Amino acid sequence: MWIRNRNPPRVGTTIDRRIPSPEGELDARLYLPDTDGPVPTVVFFHGGGFVLGSIDTHDWLCRHLTRESGCGVLSVDYRLAPEHPFPAAVEDAYAAAEWAATNPDAVNGTGTIAVAGDSAGGTLAAVVALIAAERDGPEITYQSLIYPAIGVEERQDSVQENTGIVLSEDDMEWFNRCYYVNDIHRRNPYADPANACDVSGVTPATVITAGFDPLRDGGNAYAEQLVRDGVSTRYRNYDDMVHGFITFRDVDRAREAIRGVGADLAEMLTEDGPSGDLR
Repeated sequence: MWIRNRNPPRVGTTIDRRIPSPEGELDARLYLPDTDGPVPTVVFFHGGGFVLGSIDTHDWLCRHLTRESGCGVLSVDYRLAPEHPFPAAVEDAYAAAEWAATNPDAVNGTGTIAVAGDSAGGTLAAVVALIAAERDGPEITYQSLIYPAIGVEERQDSVQENTGIVLSEDDMEWFNRCYYVNDIHRRNPYADPANACDVSGVTPATVITAGFDPLRDGGNAYAEQLVRDGVSTRYRNYDDMVHGFITFRDVDRAREAIRGVGADLAEMLTEDGPSGDLR
């Protein structure tokens, strides 16, 4: 899924650093655009089923998001399962968002923040937005959820039709066993926001899905759940793409999706509010 980052896209600067978490410090990489002055900050969580992935596997994507959004991107190496099962990744993700919000000078930030992620990282971004809303936590302006692992059920058409295309049912169950440990955790809204009774307090969202992705219907259902609860939501399904496509560096549709996510972030973090394709 991930290709070594040869000839990485140019940004203004990158800074590798350590940030605090509940169980010590985490590696993180800050990407800043080539501009003067502070910029909004996007706290990014990589995909990999809560088991795989790192700031290095998603370096190419984060560089492009920085370029397309004009924002700083703080990519976080949260703790991974099975050594660190749920809720370790959630604790780390929320701590990273809190830290970025309360330490804008450390990220050359304006104090305005968003959360974003792909796959499992998209789940974490959604969870952080939910926790922040319920706990009156850091003010998060936007959430970008790229084919998030939310509300996925075996009976869904997308699971039945697309198993084995990048992800199989066995793959997903293995990731779940590593992360959740037992079925009780799977019902926790902070593990899967689709379990939340009310998401009306969360920040506006972009939700991206892929047509040939077992996670498609779950992501679509969560976008609809956000809309039902009154959350301004932009939903885009790339019907000819597979799970993980946004990290495919030579695929035009990947660049198109990155431009769309970046444009949404730029608008929501630097303008007065959304316009256009809200649903």
